[in-house]
Amino acid sequence: MTHPVRRHMPLWLKLAFSLWILFWAPAVAIQVGNQNFLWLCNLANFLLLIGLWSESRLLISMQWLATALVGTFWALDAGTAWVTGWHPIGGTEYMFNAATPLGVRLLSLYHLILPLVAGFGVCRLGYNPRALLWQTAVTWLAVATAYRFTDPVRNVNWVQGPFGITQDWFAPGLYMALLMMAWPLLLYLPVHLVTRRRLSQ
Repeated sequence: MTHPVRRHMPLWLKLAFSLWILFWAPAVAIQVGNQNFLWLCNLANFLLLIGLWSESRLLISMQWLATALVGTFWALDAGTAWVTGWHPIGGTEYMFNAATPLGVRLLSLYHLILPLVAGFGVCRLGYNPRALLWQTAVTWLAVATAYRFTDPVRNVNWVQGPFGITQDWFAPGLYMALLMMAWPLLLYLPVHLVTRRRLSQ
């Protein structure tokens, strides 16, 4: 597989993303608590920051896998609900819940930005195919940690049920196994395959 000529990440992007993290991280900790940092999309903020400054093809490729489809589905669900009031996928209901602090809802708009930043990084530095394996490992660790150490009410990484719904269809162990397989197979593998094919042309 060929890669584009390696170029550096622009300094302005590194600085802008750093300022975002300096604002976002304390705000999340204050408004919703540290447990929320275990959400995979929240972990992506930190890993992408490290990837930008280190110009790590692996880390940026991992976050491309983590955010490309998730961010797209989030935008589709929130955008459709904003226009029609209907959530075709689910998972963004909190964005339209008056009980959710406005600050939390505004901070969640980063879901629209992360795929753009990670995608730009992949175009700039190239894609590392090992990202699929490494991001799967990070996902499994984050899901297992969320299940063991976070408040079940928070349903971090959907360890209690998908799309904010508490599931009772499967035994907890079986559901966790299915969840840990679904994440890489349904969300990461398609992006991995398409990205490899596009960058090999």
